[in-house]
Amino acid sequence: IDFDLLLEKVKDLNLLAGEGISHIKHMPGGARLWQPEPLPLTLYQNGIVMFNGPFRPYEDPSTQQCLQDIMDGYFPSELQMRYPDGI
Repeated sequence: IDFDLLLEKVKDLNLLAGEGISHIKHMPGGARLWQPEPLPLTLYQNGIVMFNGPFRPYEDPSTQQCLQDIMDGYFPSELQMRYPDGI
């Protein structure tokens, strides 16, 4: 795994998702600035952990698909269930 390239692709996706950009949330009596919650992704020499989920070895097909999506410049398709309206 080319970790430098993977980290570059993750940075690109973070920018696309609006990292560091505040949004206005209208509330009764005013408004509030908020930022989307980050999606934790921890890379290890032999696998990944996404969110607070289980360790996923690189040999696992779902891990390979997740990383391939990122390397292709897409958000991992497994996030569609959790974020049906997009990230």
